[in-house]
Amino acid sequence: MLATLIGFAAAIWAIGATGLDNILDVSRRIGLGGFLLYYLYSLGVFVLLGAAWLVSAPDEPARRLGLFTRARLLREAAADLLPFSQIGGIALSAWLIVGGGVPTPRVYASLIVDMTTELASQLVFTLLGIALFLSILAAGSHAASIRPLILGGIAMITALTVLFLVAQRFALRIAQRLAQHLLPDSAGTVAGIGTELQRIYARRRRVAAAFLLNLASWIASAAGAWIALRLMGLHLSFWTVLALESLIFTLRSVAFAIPGGIGVQEAAYALAGPLLGISPEAALALALAKRARDLAVAVPTLAIWQIAESHRLAVSLRQRRRTGA
Repeated sequence: MLATLIGFAAAIWAIGATGLDNILDVSRRIGLGGFLLYYLYSLGVFVLLGAAWLVSAPDEPARRLGLFTRARLLREAAADLLPFSQIGGIALSAWLIVGGGVPTPRVYASLIVDMTTELASQLVFTLLGIALFLSILAAGSHAASIRPLILGGIAMITALTVLFLVAQRFALRIAQRLAQHLLPDSAGTVAGIGTELQRIYARRRRVAAAFLLNLASWIASAAGAWIALRLMGLHLSFWTVLALESLIFTLRSVAFAIPGGIGVQEAAYALAGPLLGISPEAALALALAKRARDLAVAVPTLAIWQIAESHRLAVSLRQRRRTGA
């Protein structure tokens, strides 16, 4: 709650310092048709994310791409709209796939691989962005002021990636031992996850494919921001937008405790945009377009999920009553 309040304060400061009227003037240029195009493009990015998770799950057929894509949509929707931070979205997405008939150990093992390759691909994406960012600012006087922020974000993501990779085997071993002593019924599940992880990592081509699909998703997300800016009438180079988006994604990842990165995204756009030749109002107009896009994706996703869960619960209750009768 405290982190959320701080985020809201940062967002209000960024918008207030720039001027809401100026931001809205730029935002209106995208129009309803342009926003619809941006929205549909963003849905296509989720197909890439779903494919990355699917290839991480051994023996799952290609026809399950829709299930894994819906799970990625639910993960992002819960993280962006519900007060659960990233953890709640991860749990709900795994729950959805388990409900789709995928074995539980396979779901959680593939989730670990997907998140690991996503972190690793973000590191590559961020390093590319920092190189572009510093090359653009090399002759500017503001480069020194922003460099510690970017390098700190890269260091954080690198450390998280290394820890995640190293901790997988040790954490599963510890969890298995604890489960055997404290929760005997769950020991088999934990052991099954470890077995599935070994199977996945033995298939290096699938892990590499997951990494490449996640990297393509990061680049495609940056391309979406470039498209949105062009729809607003701002003709910036793709490399400039990619450098900006790599910084924004890095800061949002570091601020994972704040639901939806509220305030972090807005403040980062307001501060970093002008360094790349993007006016504060245009940068914040892009931030608002992304927030509107997130709402347009999250609200129907959560509504459909809630309806499906209610229907599943109603069917389960009817079956129990019949069995009891």
